[in-house]
Amino acid sequence: MSYGRASRRRFTLLAAPAAAVALALTLSACGSGGTTGGGGDTNFVTGNGGISTSAKGERADAPKLDGESLDGEKLDLADYKGKIIVLNVWGSWCAPCRLESKYFNKVAKETKDQGVQFVGINTRDPERAQAISFEKDFGVTYPSFYDKTGRLLLRFPKGTLKLQSIPSTVVIDRDGKLAARFVGPVDDTNLHKMIDPLIAEK
Repeated sequence: MSYGRASRRRFTLLAAPAAAVALALTLSACGSGGTTGGGGDTNFVTGNGGISTSAKGERADAPKLDGESLDGEKLDLADYKGKIIVLNVWGSWCAPCRLESKYFNKVAKETKDQGVQFVGINTRDPERAQAISFEKDFGVTYPSFYDKTGRLLLRFPKGTLKLQSIPSTVVIDRDGKLAARFVGPVDDTNLHKMIDPLIAEK
């Protein structure tokens, strides 16, 4: 009897720190993320508003992204060649993703006729159904990759995405270069700050 109690007590003591670590990881995986500076091979420089940009002529190539959409259809970023692409990494389990979705829908509509294409990367959702329900609930009309394990995120050059921070947004210019990023939930004002200078580029 005493051995059994001791074993249970030892298990409880060991489990408590593990549970705390798991909780910390969960919270850090879906938070504002803060802002990060440049680094890696992307030449990003972070401004006061938390938007990181790279000057034209100094931008790194965006990775090749292809796979399946949430609907199981083929989705390839190459199909949007020549457009400005706004990539948003999100998950249905992520509260900040819900908050920013209205801004993405708004700006996607405002910039559609200016050669801007929004694309999502849904990650860490164990089932497509959860992500599809999210899109229906929040009126998302643009396509999203289904990236359950985050393999597409690993294709980005070092310094592009803070992989443990979701949501994150990256903007690709018309030449297929990484031009801007924002780590954490973004609003319509900051989306325009990332997109509008690229629309104006010749």
